[in-house]
Amino acid sequence: MRVRRRTVWFMTLLSLVAVISVYYLVDPAKQFNGLTIFTDDALQQTAVTGVTDQEATKDGVTQEVSSPSHLFEEMRMQVSDERSQLRQQLTQKIGSQEYSAEDKSKAYNEMDNLIKQESSEAMLEMLIKSLGYSDAFVRADGDKVSVTVMAEELSKAQANEIIYLVRTEMEGANDVQVKFSANNY
Repeated sequence: MRVRRRTVWFMTLLSLVAVISVYYLVDPAKQFNGLTIFTDDALQQTAVTGVTDQEATKDGVTQEVSSPSHLFEEMRMQVSDERSQLRQQLTQKIGSQEYSAEDKSKAYNEMDNLIKQESSEAMLEMLIKSLGYSDAFVRADGDKVSVTVMAEELSKAQANEIIYLVRTEMEGANDVQVKFSANNY
């Protein structure tokens, strides 16, 4: 199991490096406008929640009880397993003689979108970590993006900064939710 995790992380890192290299060669650097983070409208739209795991605090915000690094690793492995199964199904569909060229083309496009989504999520995790968080987990599903960061607290301004980052880096991310997980080691 440990070797499998290392292999998954190595392949993820390798593909991430390739995607980032291509991204920066093709797409010119985007301008960061820090003032948009602090607008009143954006702060009012920001909702900060905690990761739930059966322990509620006095303010009604829940925090996770187990070690967040294990939680993040488990979430990544679960997503990786789900996508691996989907990728396998799509590969079988593409290689099968039973499907039409149109169906195979759709399956190929789905696989291409899946790869782009995985790369975008991994890149966003790196960018969020570069903001000073020890770990981050990003999960995109259509126009909905869920971000969980490892932090004791998350202010609305910090959550807004993450939302801004996600919206500028991921096309079509209209519904961005930011959660935090406390550092309980």
